[in-house]
Amino acid sequence: MRLFNLFILSASIIGLMACATTDDKKTIEGSTADIYFQLGVRYLNLNKLEIAKENLQHAIRLDNKNAQAFNAMGVLDEKLNKIDDARSHYQNALDLTPDDLSVKNNYGRFLCEQGEGERGMALLITATKDGLNDRPWLAMTNLGRCFMQLAQYQEAETYFEQALQLNANYAPALLEMQKVNYQKGDFMVAKVYLQRYTQATEPTSESLLIASQIEGASGNAEMAKQYETLLLTKFPLSIEAKRFKAVNK
Repeated sequence: MRLFNLFILSASIIGLMACATTDDKKTIEGSTADIYFQLGVRYLNLNKLEIAKENLQHAIRLDNKNAQAFNAMGVLDEKLNKIDDARSHYQNALDLTPDDLSVKNNYGRFLCEQGEGERGMALLITATKDGLNDRPWLAMTNLGRCFMQLAQYQEAETYFEQALQLNANYAPALLEMQKVNYQKGDFMVAKVYLQRYTQATEPTSESLLIASQIEGASGNAEMAKQYETLLLTKFPLSIEAKRFKAVNK
């Protein structure tokens, strides 16, 4: 019913445009674009990507200066593995709002994942240092991930710790601390972060795989097996499940 009402509202707004001035039309189009943007983000969060794409594209057609719509399109394109399109949308968002923290965080993370660590880190560092950033742990965690990709575990750990000092239950940082300590061979410390992670959020395919590795490396074969079974049962089509099956043929 709420979705139906939103579309009624959109249709009513568009109908009024016939008798509005040029400035009024721009204001109305901007408001309508925001409605489609919000719908697009909602469907994106529900992983209904085609419907999300339609709404975000419509938002951009109505308002081609809607930086957050471009930002969301970048995230969507990443999910669809359309790397060039994602880059273009993130760059458009950054050009429109060079100081936007959400854009810096998403684009910086994206660039690091594409092997452009120097440029990605520059965006993330500015986001962590911005006094207006009320959620700096997001950029700190992504910055740590950049260092992880370079196998610079000490630097990565520093940023993950900083993120957790600000938000002790931030699940992505807890997951990364499991990884970094596993890589360092500190399996008991990794298990501490594993316990904190399981208390903070629901498991993902990625978290179950690293949990099985940590327990296996700690000599707890039974717990490792339990995590492996959960991985294969809850996420049978995931990349992590396929990776596990390939290694354990």
